[in-house]
Amino acid sequence: MNILVTGANGQLGMELRNIAGKDGNSHKFIFTDVTAPDGMETEYLDITDAGAVMEAVSSCEADVIVNCAAYTNVDRAEEDPRGADLLNRAAPENLAAAALSCGAVLIHISTDYVFGGDACIPYNEDCVTAPASVYGRTKLAGEEAVVRSGCRYLVFRTAWLYSPYGRNFMKTMKDLTSRKDRLNVVFDQVGSPTCAADLASAIAGIIDTGQLDRQGIYHYSNEGVCSWYDFALAVRDLSGNGPGGTSGHCCRIDPCHSDEFPSKVRRPHYSVLDKSRFKETFGMEVPYWLDSLKKCISRMSS
Repeated sequence: MNILVTGANGQLGMELRNIAGKDGNSHKFIFTDVTAPDGMETEYLDITDAGAVMEAVSSCEADVIVNCAAYTNVDRAEEDPRGADLLNRAAPENLAAAALSCGAVLIHISTDYVFGGDACIPYNEDCVTAPASVYGRTKLAGEEAVVRSGCRYLVFRTAWLYSPYGRNFMKTMKDLTSRKDRLNVVFDQVGSPTCAADLASAIAGIIDTGQLDRQGIYHYSNEGVCSWYDFALAVRDLSGNGPGGTSGHCCRIDPCHSDEFPSKVRRPHYSVLDKSRFKETFGMEVPYWLDSLKKCISRMSS
């Protein structure tokens, strides 16, 4: 299959690059982005340009499009709603139109921010959406554009994504706990960390097993639940920066409330996603968040 990946230099895109480079991979991957890092084979593609998208999808005869691109700076989106709308709503609409025209399947990545974050049990795909931020509203609009387009699609909502690449909470905590003596991290926001490698592997598995016809919206994050405080403690300890750690440096982390970090964005207090539909539909197990975190940090260390 010909698989066109957008946002190929982001966390998920980089993990798909790793999968594409493995022995035994029989697919042709076309990695696209608006930048080309040194040593990375990347074709330039501005997905906010409808004509350019149609040309790219048509010329490479794409069977599958995996849209990893998004405007993910939640705070900046509040001051740049037009930019967020272009990348989170208009771009998926362009990709969906091209997929429909060329007969490709669009795999689109969305977010837990489409929900209000006030629940007390995990959100399933049928729960009412109620985004409370520009980021959440534009991501929901992107989902709706894909569904409305009439193309064949799979939408995966995920949350708390991390990897060895780019900027993310895990890498920030790994760095700060190696340098700081004390940190405050919020304990009143609860969710499920998601290792980008696991999500990339799930997407590749669906493609490899011929399950692209199972159209719909699905939730994918790692199993289990924790707060940002719990996540930070785990990162610290696995990095050797806790009591008795291997680094020789010990950082104390204290729990704090969200209102101690004033923000223009109302972040979800509860964003746990129910993965039942994903597991039942595709017959895949979802790794536990702490197991995946251990593997990721070990991989970074080696």
